[in-house]
Amino acid sequence: MRKLWVILLSAAVLLLSGCMYPDNERAESTIPYEEQLRSVQSAVEQYRENSGGLLPIKTRDQEVDAFIKYPIDFSKIVPAHLEKIPSNAYETGGIYQYVIMDAEENPTVKLVDLNGPERIRELNLRKSVNGHVPIEEMLTKDVFLPNFSAMGLSEPPKVKSPYSDRELPIVLSADGNFYIDYTADLHDAVSAGADVAPGEDIRHILYDENPVLPAYSLPYTVDDEGNVIFMTEK
Repeated sequence: MRKLWVILLSAAVLLLSGCMYPDNERAESTIPYEEQLRSVQSAVEQYRENSGGLLPIKTRDQEVDAFIKYPIDFSKIVPAHLEKIPSNAYETGGIYQYVIMDAEENPTVKLVDLNGPERIRELNLRKSVNGHVPIEEMLTKDVFLPNFSAMGLSEPPKVKSPYSDRELPIVLSADGNFYIDYTADLHDAVSAGADVAPGEDIRHILYDENPVLPAYSLPYTVDDEGNVIFMTEK
């Protein structure tokens, strides 16, 4: 009986270990490790130096959002300049797309959280089925809050903010595209004393000191009273 108990206990331990491993592995794929960023940054700089100024990036339409315009092509730096692709990168099952910002003047490695575009992709599928997006509220003349209930959703989709603990809403622009709304996070930064001026795109205050970019968002500015507004309101 004791032998049977030991066997059952051992089997339970092995089962739990098997369940825990994927969770640990999954956790590694969702954290923007500073060391991984530094390693990729170093690899990009080495490649640039050895290639006469070229960057290890994939070719994309020049009209695409600046935050996702220059995705890193790991095949150009692994293994020559980087031992392996980071565990949190999209290419290895992670949730981050590694991209380069300020490619012309100061190429800097940043991250795009792909949870956001996944929510947007799901909404685009529903839009293609319905043929249109029902509107619940007009936020500005060019930005709207969709009627997600009429789209068949039990509750409005949210995106976890990389800058706070809040869940961010998704809005619709007059161009027909869905965007993540960072108004609340920007309001926090401006209230904390971020140096911004009316007429400028203030999204940089979110990623100046953070590795994750506010991709798939509309540009924002502040009005003369310092209130955060969509730039389309100006």
